[in-house]
Parts: sequence; structure tokens; C-alpha cells
Amino acid sequence: MTGARAIPRGLARALPGVQTLRAYRRGWLRGDVAAGIAVGALLIPAGLGYAEVAGLPPVTGLYATMIPILVYAVLGPSRILVLGPDSALAPIIAAAVIPLAIDAERRVDLAGVLAIEVGIVLVLAAVLRLGFVTSLLAKPIRIGYLNGIALVVVLGQIPALLGYSGQGDSIVEVLTMDLRGVIDGRAEAKAAGIGLVCLVVIFALKWWKRTIPGVLVAVAGAMVFLWAMGWQSAVPVVGAMPDGLPAPAVPSAAWDDWVSLMLPAVGIALIAFADTSVLSRTFAARAGYSVDGNHEMGAVGMSNVAAGFFGGFPISASSSRTAVAEQSGARSQLTALIGAALLVLALVLVPGVTAYLPSAALAAVVITAALALVDVRSVIELFRIDRVEGAISVVAFGGVAILGVMEGILVAIGLAFVAFIYAVSRPYRAELGRVPGLRGFHDRSRHPAAESIPHILLLRFDAPLFFANGARFDDWVREEFRSARSAGREITAVVLACEPITHIDSTAIDELVELDDYLSNHGVDLVFAEMKDPIREQLERYRLKVDGKARFGPSHFAPTLSAMVDRYDDGSN
Repeated sequence: MTGARAIPRGLARALPGVQTLRAYRRGWLRGDVAAGIAVGALLIPAGLGYAEVAGLPPVTGLYATMIPILVYAVLGPSRILVLGPDSALAPIIAAAVIPLAIDAERRVDLAGVLAIEVGIVLVLAAVLRLGFVTSLLAKPIRIGYLNGIALVVVLGQIPALLGYSGQGDSIVEVLTMDLRGVIDGRAEAKAAGIGLVCLVVIFALKWWKRTIPGVLVAVAGAMVFLWAMGWQSAVPVVGAMPDGLPAPAVPSAAWDDWVSLMLPAVGIALIAFADTSVLSRTFAARAGYSVDGNHEMGAVGMSNVAAGFFGGFPISASSSRTAVAEQSGARSQLTALIGAALLVLALVLVPGVTAYLPSAALAAVVITAALALVDVRSVIELFRIDRVEGAISVVAFGGVAILGVMEGILVAIGLAFVAFIYAVSRPYRAELGRVPGLRGFHDRSRHPAAESIPHILLLRFDAPLFFANGARFDDWVREEFRSARSAGREITAVVLACEPITHIDSTAIDELVELDDYLSNHGVDLVFAEMKDPIREQLERYRLKVDGKARFGPSHFAPTLSAMVDRYDDGSN
């Protein structure tokens, strides 16, 4: 631990991996090595599979795995988070690069540009401390788009599973492609048999014994079987990897490429960090430490930049590989480094081994990973809690499935904004009264025994006051005032319980002024209780005056509802 103390505090914060290494405990080594081997066994099939989904050569998935792991191990605040290609990002990458390029080499360049731009967005956001922006992808949107992506990915892998080629960005295109391939008889029986057996093996081992990596067993078994049967010429295979490791290079010098991918890069960055931040916090909490969201964002950003310069594509944290690391006993970043080292050895020593890897087996791996994203139970739960949130999730799902990944996500985010504005424009509101035997003031609609307060209309509006609800607030107060007068009540003051009001904008202030004028013409005061000081100061900054005096002076405010009610009860106003 002494070495850890010798690191300057600023450097320790910037390089948590170095800090962990200097404070490393011997008791962690066994768990880290075991977890590193387990994770390393999954990195190759996962990397190859997600590269295929992204429409890129399989080897790029390996580059997008080992480079980010090495960078994050040094810069990342989480001790066991495993970065790499992700099933949620791969279809979005495909949607961004495939329309711009036909040949594989061009797609690799574009994917590299996309990774660098995603990284730059994340690093800039971290510098500006914009971690809160990920709240744009609220839970209903995330559930919906992941369900939509899962469906598109599963259907999109059916051709590879059955031994023929095909591609599509939305469920309509994918279904058309799948049906055409089946009707035309392009399915290859041998490839289909291998793919289906791999699916059965993976699911069976998940159900029977989770400690045995079904993906590794299925992939290794398929390769051995293909070699033993001599079917490598009869069944589509991934093909041998290039010898050696990638060299750093700028993926594209064309300015148009960088401009055309800016918008997709922002969307991918938002999704990548939203998922990574949740995953990182969850696993850190289990291990008894915490992570800084902005530091996490910067580390993931630098990992993406490195991936782009070394032939990779955008990445984020992997929930499945991180879970394997945790379950296998990982205690530090050494786990990920061991996994990356095994990947490097495979590329250097046995790059030709993937010449025996059936594409159908890889499709089975991707399908099982995509199915793990499906979360129907949460959609049902959303509908049970809030129908609007449930509907947002379904629309996000439909948008991704029908329109395509990027379009669907944009539609879902837009819908979430509309739903938010709708909700805050129609907040809960109530007239308050006294309940015999209970302290304080209570909602009269919820408490039938509540009694109105003589000469006072005590109202509460449970939302900030701004352009979307200012007019509705004004109309509601006037309606409550008219109803009270119609019921024979003599009202001398309308008291607003302002504790729920956290903001007032200029549009809402105009409505307050009009309401005050309306009530004044009826001989009624508009006053405020429990208004927070920042909101009161904000109101005062508008310098609202009547006959040269402040419209809302000190007498219009009271720190508590009781103080304001007492003020009017004792006749001082």
C-alpha cells in the first residue's frame, strides 16, 4: 500500500489502473488469472460475431476488443469492467456505415472514423461534466430499443445460421430477406445443422450448468467437427485472420466521412455511456467501491479513440463478459489484461484457426447474445406502473424494428420529450384544507373530512411553472376561485403552496402577473408560502411593479403555509 501513497493524488485519479497495480494484493492473483482465462475464451467469438453484425470483417471485432481493454485497464475507474464490441451498438454501426460503403475496406475506415468521433464526444462530455445527459435514454427507451435490436439481430442472423447471405436494417427488410432465402432454397443443410446444434448446446449449458461456458464449447466443438468432417469447403466459414497485430493509422483523410458520421457518433456515444455507466455503478457497488461517472465517460471515450486508430469500431462495456469476470473471481484490471493477452497470442500464433470456424456457429453465438437483451417482463412492469412509459417502450421497440435502429432511437427520444412535456403540463394539483385531528394541510379530494379555510383558497401545483403549463396553471386557479365564490365562500386571499415549484420561467411569470391582476380586480391577494429562496430571487429579478411598487413585496411571502394562513386569519391583511 505504500507504493500507492507515493503516487501524486492527481495522477492516481487519472490512472486508477496504475494505482491498483501498485496496491495489488497477492490474494487477488488466483481469481484474476482464472477470470482472465474465462473472459479470454469469450472474447474471440464475441468479437468476431459482433463485427459480423456491424457489417465489418470479423478481425475488426478482435481489434475493437483488445485495444480498448488495454486502454481502459489503465484509465478506467472500474476494476472489473470488460469493454468491447456490444450487441446493442453493432446494428447501429451497421446502419451508419453500410449505406456509405459497399466494399469491406471502406467500411472499416468509416467504422474507425465513427469510433474516434464517439470517443471525442465522450471525452468532451467528460471534460464538461455532462454525465447527466445520459438520462435522455430513460429506462423505457433503453428497454424498447434493446428489445427492438434483439429482434432485428436475431432475424438478421438467420441467413448465416442456415448457410446463406443476406442483410437488412429493419424488421421489414430482414423478414423479406429471410423469407426470400428460404423460399429460394438457398439454405445449406450442413451449415444449418451446425448452427442449430450450436444453439442447442449454448442454451442447454446455460440451463444445466452456468459455470461451463456454452459459447466456448459450441464454437470449439463446431471447429473440431468441421475439421474432422472436412467440410470447410462445403460450409461457409469465417476465414483465417490476418497475421500479426494492427498498426496505428488515421482511418480516413476525407473530411466528408467525418462530417457524415457526426450525428450517428453522438447517438452511439449516448447509448454506449448510458449502458456503461449503469453497468459500472452496479458492479462497483457489489464490490464495495464507487466510480465517478464523468471519469468513466472519459475512459470509455479514450478507449473508443484508440479502437478507431487501430482498425476497430465503437465499443462499450459488455454486461455478459463483465458478469463472467465477476463470477470467475475477478478482483482487478489484471483480469481484462490477461484476456487481452490471450487474444493477442491467438492473433500472433494461430491466426488460421478461424478458417475452421463455421459462420453458422458464429450466428448461433450472436443469436444467443441478442436474445439475452430481450426483456418482456420489464415492459409489462412499465405498463403496470405507468402506461405512458410502457407506451414509450413499445414505440421505441417498434421504431427500431420497423424504421431501423438509428431512426427508431431518434423517434423514441423525441417521444420521451413529448411525454415529459405532457406530464409536467398536467401535474397533480389540489386545494388544501384542515383535517380534524391531523396536523398540517391536506388534499381535500383525498380527505373527504378536510375543511376549507375561511376566507382563504389554499392551492398546490405539483410542478415547475414554465411555458408548457403556465396558462393551464392560470386557468386552474381562476376556475378554483370562481367555484369557491359560487359555493358562497368569501375569499380574500389565494395562497399558493410553492414547495413543489422548483422553477419559474418568463412565460409563467407573465401568467402570474395576469392572474394577480385578475384577482386584484376582485379584491383578492395572490400570495406565496414555502417558496424556495432561489425561486423567490428569480421572481424578484424580473422587477415587477405596480404603481411604482414591487408587485410581489415581502408581505406576499411566508416561510410556511401556517404562517401565511395565520396572517390572514388574524385579519392583519
